Amino acid sequence: MSLNLPNAITVVRIAATPLIAALVVNAGWQLRLTAWLLFLVAALTDYVDGKLARDRNLETNLGKLLDPLADKLLLLATLIPMYWLTRDVALWASLPQPDAWAAGSTIGPVLAGPSGTRLAFPFVTPLGLIGLPFWILAIVLGRELFMTLFRQFAAHRGIIISAIGPAKWKTTFQLIWVGSAFCWFFASSAAAEHRWTSGVWRNFAMFNGVVGSLAMVCAVALTLWSLWLYLQRYGSLLVRPNGARGVTG
Repeated sequence: MSLNLPNAITVVRIAATPLIAALVVNAGWQLRLTAWLLFLVAALTDYVDGKLARDRNLETNLGKLLDPLADKLLLLATLIPMYWLTRDVALWASLPQPDAWAAGSTIGPVLAGPSGTRLAFPFVTPLGLIGLPFWILAIVLGRELFMTLFRQFAAHRGIIISAIGPAKWKTTFQLIWVGSAFCWFFASSAAAEHRWTSGVWRNFAMFNGVVGSLAMVCAVALTLWSLWLYLQRYGSLLVRPNGARGVTG
């Protein structure tokens, strides 16, 4: 198995994943800014290594194994910290009162949760605060786990399940969702430290929150829709694995 340039980029992305998770759960906004920048680099290299492999005819079996592994690890290492940082916030809550903004809160307001009083980081939108409840985490990660196992199951029967269009769009919206959340984590931490309360800051908070919330909705919808399409196309493998060899991608 050769470690060519695309594979080397993928390995670096895998190695950086735990660092991204560790940095974003730290309280300092500088460390969260670093986590956001590393995430952007990881998302960009996900595109770059695939394009290099295709354009230069460098696709290998090792790359086909490492690339989806890197994607799943990055998703796991970002969604779990996102859930941890918003764990006291429901899917929706009303906007904080104006005096909360004036006090320099991170908007996420200060919340009293199971771990005590602390800052929380939901998205801020004109409709309210949007959090990340556990059931959304379970849907997204559960679908990824199922499809990983299902692909292995199908491969043992000689069937390669290639990514379909809705699944590729799902990944795109997941990256926008996570990127918006990580941007918000460092920005709202900086706002709390420097007590930003200007109209520009509030407009940014709303804009980032709308982008992140819409991306989350689209990502979850496409997560379920793409899973349904995969099961429609390849579900016979689960019922009649020996009789489904003729199914193609």
